[in-house]
Amino acid sequence: MAFRISALNLPVIRQGSTGAAVGAWQRFLVDLNYPIGAVDNGFGSVTDKATRAFQQKNGLTADGIVGPGTYTKALSQGFIYRVAGLTAAILLDYLNFGTTEVGDLQRSLTAIGRLNPPLAGDGYFGIGSTRGLAEAYKIVDVSFRARLEQQLSAATKQKLGTDLASALDILTEYARRLRGRLSGAQWVRFFPGSQSIDDLASPFRQRVQAFQKALKDAGATIEVTATFRPPERAYLMHYSVSINNRDVSPANVPSMPGVDIEWVQYTDAISLQAARQMIDAYDIGSNPAALRSRHTQALAIDWIVEWQGNLNIKDASGRVVSIGAPRSGNENSTLWNVGASYGVYKLEYDPPHWSIDGY
Repeated sequence: MAFRISALNLPVIRQGSTGAAVGAWQRFLVDLNYPIGAVDNGFGSVTDKATRAFQQKNGLTADGIVGPGTYTKALSQGFIYRVAGLTAAILLDYLNFGTTEVGDLQRSLTAIGRLNPPLAGDGYFGIGSTRGLAEAYKIVDVSFRARLEQQLSAATKQKLGTDLASALDILTEYARRLRGRLSGAQWVRFFPGSQSIDDLASPFRQRVQAFQKALKDAGATIEVTATFRPPERAYLMHYSVSINNRDVSPANVPSMPGVDIEWVQYTDAISLQAARQMIDAYDIGSNPAALRSRHTQALAIDWIVEWQGNLNIKDASGRVVSIGAPRSGNENSTLWNVGASYGVYKLEYDPPHWSIDGY
């Protein structure tokens, strides 16, 4: 028995083809480090050249046409996870799971993940079952494959026959990827913000550098906590708070290109818990971060400025200004005026925040 490639509905593509199937093929080539330029859903000369290189390397006719033979070889090298429009139901059909085997899988996932509510076990692997697959992997993690193989019935194992091991390998990797998309604290590692003044946009960067030099020359201590915030990070911060505040349901969060997050988890309670975990990981409060701000434009800096005694600092015109208490840049309006002379303006109600215009 072999896997049912026909279940994937893969179209023949070649130079001149366009669409999601081309984009999926391009992403696969990128996965294998073939240079294709941009993933643009257009099969141009660069994609053609990369395709021929893939075919030649794998002993195929290097004609640039992605058809059954090329797809078969690519599927054995991970293309299955890039197939356009791939759902768990389509994947299971490809892996030769019939209705009976899908029902067994649903019951097995319920058992190993202790899913509550349980999956229906009806042989229909829809979105609810897909979320259950991701939840089960999240719960049992690296033991998923072994636990699932142990739980599946003898009849399912007999039906899959010699393809059982490969089918479980593919299903496990698919589940791992689903789990990786789920909202949660792990997203804090992606799209990291900067704490470097060098990442600010010009001319604000030069203004901050000049103000920073004056502060240091006067003996102030400075700790930069944030400069540039990628828009993707702002999106994640914003909607984790919005979900937790119940201002938006996880299902209604708009998508953002380049951020492949799944906000909707197995139950509403789990979705809310994941949002709270993200809030804790980002160390943010109950007010949603702005989707577009001076931080996302690289035109703001959060920093802690403190000093002892009097701070005798030069403003931008070279005049020495003596500043006493309060000895914190968060609170001292006289220092704010000095900053303004350099073109670095304090946002009064946000303690560490300075920007190009005070917003």
